[in-house]
Amino acid sequence: MINTPYLLFLGDAPDPLAAKVAQGIRDWRPQYALGQLRLDGCQADMKLPDMTLTEGRAAGAQTLVIGVANRGGRISPLWKSVLLDALAAGYDLASGLHNLLRDDADLVAAATAHGRTLHDVRVPTVAYPIANGVKRSGKRCLAVGTDCSVGKMYTGLAMDAEMKARGLKSSFRATGQTGILITGEGVPLDAVVADFMAGAVEWLTPDNDPDHWDHIEGQGSLFHISYSGVTMALVHGGQPDALVLCHEPTRPHMRGLPDYAVPKLADLRDLALQLARMANPACQVVGISVNTSGLGDDVFEDYLAGVERELGLPTVDPFRQGADRLVDALLAL
Repeated sequence: MINTPYLLFLGDAPDPLAAKVAQGIRDWRPQYALGQLRLDGCQADMKLPDMTLTEGRAAGAQTLVIGVANRGGRISPLWKSVLLDALAAGYDLASGLHNLLRDDADLVAAATAHGRTLHDVRVPTVAYPIANGVKRSGKRCLAVGTDCSVGKMYTGLAMDAEMKARGLKSSFRATGQTGILITGEGVPLDAVVADFMAGAVEWLTPDNDPDHWDHIEGQGSLFHISYSGVTMALVHGGQPDALVLCHEPTRPHMRGLPDYAVPKLADLRDLALQLARMANPACQVVGISVNTSGLGDDVFEDYLAGVERELGLPTVDPFRQGADRLVDALLAL
C-alpha cells in the first residue's frame, strides 16, 4: 500500500500533458493531493499549493509521487537530488516510470538508510497468460483514442463513477501508472512482455455478472507509430462489447510525432470497430468523448454539437459535462 496523502512532484515538466500522472491524481483523488513541488522551468501547474519538501511534510504528506510521464519514462538527472532529499525528509517515493526507483543504487541506499519505501507501480507482479480469446461473461467498454493522452482514462473513470452513482454494477480497470495510482490496482500494460499483453487484459477483466460493466482504461492509439501495440492488446484482450472514441481537437499533430497528422474520428471509428470485431463480432461504437480543455466556454458546446451531427453518436466532454449520455448509450445496447 502507498501511504497517502501525496506531494506531487512535477519536476521540469515541459507542458501540462507531461504531468498527466499528477493531473489524474489531482482530478480523481483530490483528497490525496496536498500540494505540488516544481523545479525551475516547469510548465505544468495543477493549481495546488506550491510546497517545499519541508512544507509538504508539515502539511502531512507521506509520499512524494513523481507526477511526470515523460517520453520513455526516465528519471531525469535533474530530479535526483530532490528525490534523495525527500527520502531524508521522511517521504516514501512512488513512480510509474519505466526507469525504476529500485534500480537506482543511490535511491535504494537512501531509502534503506532512512527506513523509507520505494514504490514502482509500473512493474508487472503476475505471471500473465497468453490470450486465448475465450468469450467471458459480463460486459466490457474500452476507450480508444485518435492520439495518446486525449482523455481515455478520464472517460472510463467518469463512466464508472456515473454507473456507480446509479447503483449499477461497474468497475474501472486500470492499465497504466496513473490509473493504478488512482485506484490502487491494475495492470501496468506497457511494461508487460508483448506476447502476454492481451492475456494480461483477459486476466484483468475476468468473468463477471451478465449486467456488470468493466470500463477498461485505454492506452496509446491505433494510429500512433510509437504506441499502437498496447492499443491492439486492449482491443483484442478486452473483447469489448462497446467502444467510446476519444479525441482532443486542438492538437497540431500526433503527440511526439510532428510529421504525423491526427486522424479523423470517422477513421478511428472504422478501424477500431473492424479490429474489435475480430474478437467480439457484436462490438458497437456507442459514443464520443472529447477533451475540450483547450476550448473556451463560448465554443466547446458548438464543437461537440458539430461532431455529434457529423457522426450521429452522443458526443460529450465527460469531465466537463458528466458521462450520463455515454452511460445511457451503453445501457441501450
